[in-house]
Amino acid sequence: MECEPSRVVPTAPGAAPDAPRRLLLLEDDPTIAAFVMAVLAAPALRIDHAPDLASARTLATPAQALWLFDVRLPDGDAAALLHELRARGLATPALALTADAGSDEVRRLRTAGFAAVLAKPLPASTLRAAVSPWLGEDWDDAAATRALGDAGAVATLRRLFLAELPDECRRLRAERHAGDHAAVRARLHRLLASCGYVGAPALQARVRVLAAMPDDDDAFAGLEAAAARLLADA
Repeated sequence: MECEPSRVVPTAPGAAPDAPRRLLLLEDDPTIAAFVMAVLAAPALRIDHAPDLASARTLATPAQALWLFDVRLPDGDAAALLHELRARGLATPALALTADAGSDEVRRLRTAGFAAVLAKPLPASTLRAAVSPWLGEDWDDAAATRALGDAGAVATLRRLFLAELPDECRRLRAERHAGDHAAVRARLHRLLASCGYVGAPALQARVRVLAAMPDDDDAFAGLEAAAARLLADA
């Protein structure tokens, strides 16, 4: 089974299944960078740190599962960098870090393509929760068991979910291409609920991003990449 991504997927081609996930951190303040790296430190995560836009341009790669960008850098604005990276075909989801979390700035950054905007300073728990949909496990067995009651039911429903997922991706792609926004919203609503039942948090996070930006090709590419990863493990 296969759910073909339409663009570059945020996992390294040929990477070992147990290879650590990678995060690109763009942050010029050494104290904040050290805080982020300490909070997120884990054996299964590699953090690539860029102190400026120029370094981030060099370090950005589809092998990274997530980008975490400070917005205001000495050499420019991270929204412009994100636009540039998208033009290069990189579909990695990005989160913005900013000390200015006013409504106008949040709207600007979301329009620029950031999946979420995090206000600085932020507690460690908020940071972990923000990145976990992209850096956590593809399956959440505990959540699925809570939803369905027992492991046998989880296994059965996951088999059905994975069997239908390639067709769901194809239909969603066709509906977006046709500009059928009502059908796209309805399909994403059903997929969001299904992800909750089977415990698929990474895919669920991508569904939420696409629901917020249904015309965004990068958001759709992220959803397809998450679906492809689940199917590859099936």
